[in-house]
Amino acid sequence: MNAVVRCWESADAAYNAYHDEEWGRPVRDEHGLYERLCLEGFQSGLSWLTILRKRENFRAAFAGFDAEVVAEFDEPEVERLLGDAGIVRHRGKIEAAIANARATLELRELTPLHEIVWEYRRDGPPTTEWVAQTPESVELSKRLRKAGFRFVGPTTVYSTMQACGVVNDHRADCWVRDAVERERERGPA
Repeated sequence: MNAVVRCWESADAAYNAYHDEEWGRPVRDEHGLYERLCLEGFQSGLSWLTILRKRENFRAAFAGFDAEVVAEFDEPEVERLLGDAGIVRHRGKIEAAIANARATLELRELTPLHEIVWEYRRDGPPTTEWVAQTPESVELSKRLRKAGFRFVGPTTVYSTMQACGVVNDHRADCWVRDAVERERERGPA
């Protein structure tokens, strides 16, 4: 019997499903990228499994990550979110999600978020060593911060790039690597 090879193994079925069905699959729309940038920002300093388990609570708390709605959040909304035990209650991260919604809307007038992120696509052979950031993530982080985004350091940005398929960091022997690469090659729908 052949065992399924993943980039990481977990005893948590939801975490394995995330790897198999989501991680690295291309996300090419503004909404999806805004949500993942926010979630990766909330993950900073925590386990991704913590965020994954709270993801539906985050979606409820942040109006489904509708940037137009979140951009209108003010101090009473921040206080509401700080009291929500279903999410990570960190003022800086909450305020960053709001600032990032506003920045996302402002980018629509220039170059939309999803187009900017995908400019940093990296192709090539599978990684043999996991890294926390790359020259591309450093440059994208600078660009996003210049546009008004917060909690988007190079490591957080690289995690987003991995999660959204901008890079395919599935291991060479991972059972979903080739499928992810085919999805990336298809390009935008």
